[in-house]
Amino acid sequence: MRSQRLPKEPRWICLEDETVKHGVSRRDFLGGLGAGLAAPYFLTSKALVAAPAASDTVRVGHIGVGGMGSGHLRRYCNNAAYPSVAICDVDTNHRTRAAKRVGDHCKTYKDFRDLLDQKDIDAVVIATPDHWHIPIAIAACKAGKDVYCEKPLTLTIGEGRELVKTVRRYGRVFQTGSQQRSSREFRFACEMVRSGRIGEIKTVHVSVGGPSRPCYLPAEPVPAGLDWDMWLGPAPVRPYHHDMHPFRWRSFRDYSGGGMTDWGAHHFDITQWGLGMDGNGPVEIHPPQVTPNKKLTYKYANGIEVYHWPGSCRGILFTGTKGKVEVSRGFLRTDPADLMRTPTRPDEVHLYKSPGHARDWQQCMWTRQKPICDVEVGVRSVSVCHLGNICYWLKRSLKWDPAKEQFVGDPEANRWLDRPRRAPWHI
Repeated sequence: MRSQRLPKEPRWICLEDETVKHGVSRRDFLGGLGAGLAAPYFLTSKALVAAPAASDTVRVGHIGVGGMGSGHLRRYCNNAAYPSVAICDVDTNHRTRAAKRVGDHCKTYKDFRDLLDQKDIDAVVIATPDHWHIPIAIAACKAGKDVYCEKPLTLTIGEGRELVKTVRRYGRVFQTGSQQRSSREFRFACEMVRSGRIGEIKTVHVSVGGPSRPCYLPAEPVPAGLDWDMWLGPAPVRPYHHDMHPFRWRSFRDYSGGGMTDWGAHHFDITQWGLGMDGNGPVEIHPPQVTPNKKLTYKYANGIEVYHWPGSCRGILFTGTKGKVEVSRGFLRTDPADLMRTPTRPDEVHLYKSPGHARDWQQCMWTRQKPICDVEVGVRSVSVCHLGNICYWLKRSLKWDPAKEQFVGDPEANRWLDRPRRAPWHI
């Protein structure tokens, strides 16, 4: 198979551009929805693209501003329509560096609860270590904030269902940071697969890292300016070590699921999208010890098998009865090669076309529609990763009920669906 350029997409002409009717501000519009007012307010393309007036901005707070969080801050801090007005981090160095970037108007906090108490903050971007995602996201929803939360969305499968219920109960717009769904190569690849261009799908190879492991690192002095107890939060108490902060915590089970949930939250997410399995999942998971190819294998109810096979492809490889589609970031190739030379036809499957992951979230905060990677999507995709990790850790085959989100007849495996949390960080 040979990599090629994506075909050009047809240009769409907007025949009618209008502003928000009745001169309703975003805050009044959202307030009306919250009060149950189904008034005839319409948002069209121009209203979504144009920046609101200075008095009608979406004020954004950032929780976690190291690593990915610093990238999100750069994206928002100079955006007049969605200004960054508050930052929070348990590391003083991160807060100081972020505050210099944003400016004197930005308030700083060490405790996310103090940030969420601010009534003039409309939305938050959460980019903390994984074990903090759900406690903060749930608190943000209850505080009336819309949420962009980095992937992997959850630390456990059990956390996910509680998050979905909270998002729906409080009517929040929630975007999971699995931004590959907003990239053209992934959307086009999934459209080809779901339109039948490679025939009936038989297998999918997913190339990501493996599971996390227990942490046995020795104790080191806590660096000045770091609130280590707050960094641990709901996780068990243990001494500081530099391999856990600021960047290597993903290797350890108390804080993350390793490569399976890191890149897996991207590539298994695209696998789910390509298979049309959003809201669903596999029904069996088998460890390498019992599979013919010695690779972790997921089986779906329709007979499709998905292999966790590091190094087997560039990212995700869909194989059907008539060909193959392989896709990764900035990369797409098909076999036969001419499958990708034709844009998605009108009679084929057309998937959600995002204007960009952050922009999609921003637009949906106006329209109150679900964004491309809504909370349910994020929860279901990362659950596939968690299922693989549990299978690796238990080293035996598992049966899964995706409707009930329970292992079938397996109390031992079901104990892995959630974990205890340190007080007061219960959800």
